[in-house]
Amino acid sequence: MASRPAKPAMRPEFWTLPLARLTPAEWEALCDGCGKCCLNKLEDADTGELYFTRVACRLLDGETCRCGQYENRRKFVPECVFLTPKTIENVAYWLPSTCAYRLRYDGLELADWHPLISGDPESVHKAGQSVRGWTVPEFEVPEEDWEDHIIEDL
Repeated sequence: MASRPAKPAMRPEFWTLPLARLTPAEWEALCDGCGKCCLNKLEDADTGELYFTRVACRLLDGETCRCGQYENRRKFVPECVFLTPKTIENVAYWLPSTCAYRLRYDGLELADWHPLISGDPESVHKAGQSVRGWTVPEFEVPEEDWEDHIIEDL
């Protein structure tokens, strides 16, 4: 029986460190698994204001709230934002206000429902902070109708 590779060691409370100091494994673990970043957005050309829609990326698994092709996502969705400590400065505005990456970029603490704080990977869903169960796949809604799916309170 083959043994599983060991999980990379992560420092205690690594999520309190500056983003640039996180290891790749710690960076990935910071994601709360809400799926909100996978919602299609509309940007007002005049004001620059960003509007989230309930129209989800074709790769989002609506039950797990995770990308179904995470490692290869840019192959299927070339415009998918590649979030790193170096790119977050340019894309933080694009992330939902509850996003751990955005919170930490802004110098704020994680919410108590974040799985790293609660110790429960389901806490993001139990707290109603994920997109589980209420998105529509982008292939079901023509882009010209996305305005009809704007989320007022996210």
